Amino acid sequence: MADSLYLELVDFVHMVHTGIYSEETGQPQPLRFTVRVKLKVEPHYDPDTPLDASKNYMDLKFACSDSLGDRHYKLIEAVADHVCETLFTQDARVEEVSVKIVKLALSEKEEEIGITLLRERK
Repeated sequence: MADSLYLELVDFVHMVHTGIYSEETGQPQPLRFTVRVKLKVEPHYDPDTPLDASKNYMDLKFACSDSLGDRHYKLIEAVADHVCETLFTQDARVEEVSVKIVKLALSEKEEEIGITLLRERK
């Protein structure tokens, strides 16, 4: 049996400059991120295992916030692409990244409108 280790950031909301329509551009809009990272697993995790045997969970949050900067992304697909590439660049142990983005400003009746990008390390 093989083990898998996934780190997750769920329902993180951050304001991002994105969109193509006039009502979307010029100001950031709220995006909700759910990020799942598959990490190479260690053979064993005991109670004294140091942090560097895993990945700092805050790296996931950084990839969806500070690393995006103030740049305007026309498509949320480009935002997801940036998140994936940031996480792959940060840590060679990252094997796969899934980024789900929901555009909260488009929701009228609590529906979720957005995308999910799943990328494996090449």
